Amino acid sequence: MKLASILGIRGARDKPRDSYGSTAYSFLFGRSSSGKVVNERTAMQTTAVYSCVRILSEAVASLPVHLYRYAGRGKERVYDHPLYYLLHDEPNPEMTSFVFRETLMSHLLIWGNAYAQIIRDGGGRVLGLYPLLPDKVEVVRDGKGELYYVYNRCSDENPNFGEYGRVYLAPEDVLHIPGLGFDGLVGYSPIAMAKNAVGMTLACEEYGAGFFENGATPGGVLEHPGVLKDPAKVRESWHAVYGGSKNAGKVAVLEEGMKYQQIGIPPEEAQFLETRKFQVDEIARLYRIPPHMVGDLDKSSFSNIEQQSLEFVKYTLDPWVIRWEQSLQKALLLPQEKREYFVKLNVDGLLRGDYQSRMNGYSVGRQNGWLSANDIREMEDMNPIPAEEGGDLYLVNGNLCKLEDAGLFAGKNLQEQEPPDGRMPRQGYPGQGQ
Repeated sequence: MKLASILGIRGARDKPRDSYGSTAYSFLFGRSSSGKVVNERTAMQTTAVYSCVRILSEAVASLPVHLYRYAGRGKERVYDHPLYYLLHDEPNPEMTSFVFRETLMSHLLIWGNAYAQIIRDGGGRVLGLYPLLPDKVEVVRDGKGELYYVYNRCSDENPNFGEYGRVYLAPEDVLHIPGLGFDGLVGYSPIAMAKNAVGMTLACEEYGAGFFENGATPGGVLEHPGVLKDPAKVRESWHAVYGGSKNAGKVAVLEEGMKYQQIGIPPEEAQFLETRKFQVDEIARLYRIPPHMVGDLDKSSFSNIEQQSLEFVKYTLDPWVIRWEQSLQKALLLPQEKREYFVKLNVDGLLRGDYQSRMNGYSVGRQNGWLSANDIREMEDMNPIPAEEGGDLYLVNGNLCKLEDAGLFAGKNLQEQEPPDGRMPRQGYPGQGQ
């Protein structure tokens, strides 16, 4: 970062006008209504949250990412630009493109923001990208109304920072992908916004674990006809002999007229399993994941599961893809490059149907002249046919013609041939110049 920029940031940092730091919204996390503490890491201990985050992170990370140049009404892929290699292969020497995008996408789904440090050369061209932990980043506005980033470094996750403590970064040195938020600058954490739903999921799991820890038997009361001198000792001895799943099924022997009376509610009466299932649907709803993708197949069938998968691409994945594309273009391309280049994550492979449907679609496109053999082979990840062998030809059926030429051939024949009775053709006949 330029020395002038550093001095400018350090001079304005003492009196920021406003702060959008993620730590400012820490009150959103904490104890939920169910009594369970919810934060980024406890939420990931639930299978539903982990599954949703993994599905979306891996989906975005697995999409082919390319750099394109505008070419008239079309586009052409650019291989010789340095940014192509960084996005497609290795954003830094320690990570592949898949791992980098998977990491940032998981940050985006849990914290609501994804940050990466941009390493540039003297000309402003990008040399590398390194992830930044969202819970250590603050977005601050200085006295002049300009934004800058503060990174609170306390560990060695980033090799580019030489000192611990607060590191100040200019906007051009940070790739920031914000999620849904109220100010357009910093996104809100989905986990924080739905902490009660996540907390109830944690409470259900803890209840189920405790139920089986106690031998899958509900609580109860030991009644004694007399007065017990040491009730704690009786309770402890009961738990030692009959408590825990390893003691399940043991026969209890009661002495001195004691009786056992159950007071707990059985899980089936409390609809424990239904509650757990509903919480899975709640988390899937939070991330807009089709239930069948997290293991709930009750409402899925052979007739609708493919349609649900296509809806996942269009309504769930595509908004994240657009968010990624526009953030990458905004942060990584130089001002003079933004009118010439653009970044695209290709989701066409996820929208492909089964083999028969694809072949039928290719056949229609080939016969109607808007697909060539090489266009089809490219979509099927096959090598092209040489141009001299007709691989780039666009063909059309011979019985098709332009609308303005319809009936032209018939009119020409009528002009050349006199009717048998010697009369002229009737006005309005095709080809008579009306």
